[in-house]
Formats: sequence, C-alpha cells, structure tokens
Amino acid sequence: MDGLSAQEWQAVMLSLRVAAWATLLSLPPGLWVAHLLARGRFPGRSVLNALVHLPLILPPVVTGYLLLLAFGTQGPVGALLEPFGIVFAFRWTGAVLAAAIMAFPLMVRAIRLSIEAVDPRLEQASATLGAGPAWVFLTVTLPLALPGVVAGAILAFAKAMGEFGATITFVANIPGQTQTLPTAIHAFLQVPGGEASAMRLVVISVVISISALIASEILARRVARRVSGR
Repeated sequence: MDGLSAQEWQAVMLSLRVAAWATLLSLPPGLWVAHLLARGRFPGRSVLNALVHLPLILPPVVTGYLLLLAFGTQGPVGALLEPFGIVFAFRWTGAVLAAAIMAFPLMVRAIRLSIEAVDPRLEQASATLGAGPAWVFLTVTLPLALPGVVAGAILAFAKAMGEFGATITFVANIPGQTQTLPTAIHAFLQVPGGEASAMRLVVISVVISISALIASEILARRVARRVSGR
C-alpha cells in the first residue's frame, strides 16, 4: 500500500476495523434470527422477516437518519446510553452500528438458507435421544449449516466495507474518526485534484470486495467437505 497518504491509510484501516466489528457483533443475533426464521412457527414470523430485510428495501440514508433519531445524544436510546459513556452518533462505533444493520439481512439470509437445507429428521433424532433444543442446534444444526454461516459472515463483512449512505448520515465524514473507504472516496471526488486519491481507494475497495467473495466460496467449500467427511 505504498503511496497512500495518511488520510487514505486511515480510511482503509478504519473500514477494516468497522467491518470486522460489525460482522463479529452481528453474528450471534444473526444465527439466532436465522434459526428462528428457518425453524420457528409463531405469530408475527412474517413481520420479523420483513423487519430483518427492511434495511435492504429502505434507502440507506433513511436508515442512517432513523439511527440518528434513535441513537443520537437527544434520541431515546442515545440519551440512556450517554451517561455510561456509550456514544454512537458521529463516532466510529456508530459506523459499526450502521454497517452491522445494513449487512445483517445478507448474513441472516445466507445462514437461514443453510439451516433450511439441513434435514429436520437429523435434529428430531437428536431430540429423541434427550438433547435439548440448544444442544441440538450446537451439535447438529450449526455444524451442518456451517458453510452458510461462513459465507454469510464474509458477505456481511464485504457489505460493511462498502456501506456509505447510512454511515455518512449517522456519523458524518470526519477524517481519522468516522471516514471510511466509501466516504473518503466521496470526499476526494468533491475537491479539485482528488481523483488520484479516489482512484487508489476504489482499487483497494474492489480488491478487498473480490477477495472477500473468493474467500467466501473457498471457505464454504472447505467447510462443506469437512462436514460431509469427504
């Protein structure tokens, strides 16, 4: 990455940091929600499914504005968290929250499809032997669905790396603090002579995204082979 300026380097590192935290923090609830949608039968299931996929339908700017209303210092959630030193608006932690919410539907969908592909009779057989629902999920469902979990996590990471609309609306575009790769590219394109810096970051973004997709395919296949015992 020789040739990158300090601002460009900061944007790359912050994007990697934000995407990694967004993926890690959204994975546990993503597993739970995906399993709930794949196996659960309860009133309001369609509503939950719609809410999960809402960030894919809404304009990202709308999502960012809703986050600002809720998690801003004057918002209902933000006002409760601020006395504990937890602030999201205009902080890198807010970029993590925005990226996690925007990437969550992709993660849940990939994991859900993988869980639905698991034969329910295997889970039922384990349950008849006395295993509880949590143990069945950990020992039967999760190992068999692991390729989808890996693919979902990596796709979520790639989506978080490219998140722009919700991020810039919720945490602005502060160099060194909240400026990620997409917002840095946008900033460089607004100033004369910034095209070279924007192009360097575009190349880095493309390389990271393609690498993530390739890694997703490779890891998913390796895990699938290991699970099947081949």
